[in-house]
Amino acid sequence: MTIAPGNGLFGVRGKTVLVTGGTRGIGLMIARGFVEAGATVVISSRKPDACAKAEAELAELGSCVAHPADLSTEDGLAGLTARLAELTPRLDVLVNNAGAAWGAPLGEFPDSAFDKVLNLNVKAVFSLTQRLLPALRAAASPDDPARVINIGSIDGLVRSWSDNYSYVASKAAVHMLTRKLAATLAPEHITVNAIAPGPFPSKMTAWALDDPDLRAGVIGGVPLGRLGTPEDIAGTAIFLAARAGAYLTGTVIPVDGGISGTR
Repeated sequence: MTIAPGNGLFGVRGKTVLVTGGTRGIGLMIARGFVEAGATVVISSRKPDACAKAEAELAELGSCVAHPADLSTEDGLAGLTARLAELTPRLDVLVNNAGAAWGAPLGEFPDSAFDKVLNLNVKAVFSLTQRLLPALRAAASPDDPARVINIGSIDGLVRSWSDNYSYVASKAAVHMLTRKLAATLAPEHITVNAIAPGPFPSKMTAWALDDPDLRAGVIGGVPLGRLGTPEDIAGTAIFLAARAGAYLTGTVIPVDGGISGTR
């Protein structure tokens, strides 16, 4: 993936971007896209080793700092908020990407799976956005709003075929939370939008994509006939963060090869 830095219609050079869950999968794809486009990027994830590795990789391309934080905990939320305040007084773009999934048959699905998944996928999205409002407000203006980009899923838009009950509930909640926050924050020149990815290669989808038969079935269900690429997801996030996306708020954009739009 190569994205030229710039300050035009799709430019994000000089913006400060926080990507949670930014050390792997879709989060890393988005973080790399912003780094290559000239933004200053802060990434977080639970594991210090993963943070160190991703920081070293992305720092070769541009400006990137990593901070380990478990956003399902009060300490993790507070630590990331404090670290960001040390780095900058303003935050142009918050990408709420950190998330978890759980799969089990209906009769065996545990209550703990709802606690874990909804806590990280929904509550942490709200709590981190709330804590970072001062930094977002500091970056916001009528012509160039601050941006919050929540990563949802097409599993929150269309019926999933896997036994991921708490995940689908959490992503549908993220989409509605996006709309509610957008309405609340629009007068403060902060936009809130969501991206609903379809199948992309990641640790979360490896259980299906690493199996040749399941992989063929997944790809066969995509009208465009392929998996998503880093350019697909990073390009959408950059669009939402750039001047081109400044007049959008409260939207949920499916990046899914046509799955949700053709069912």
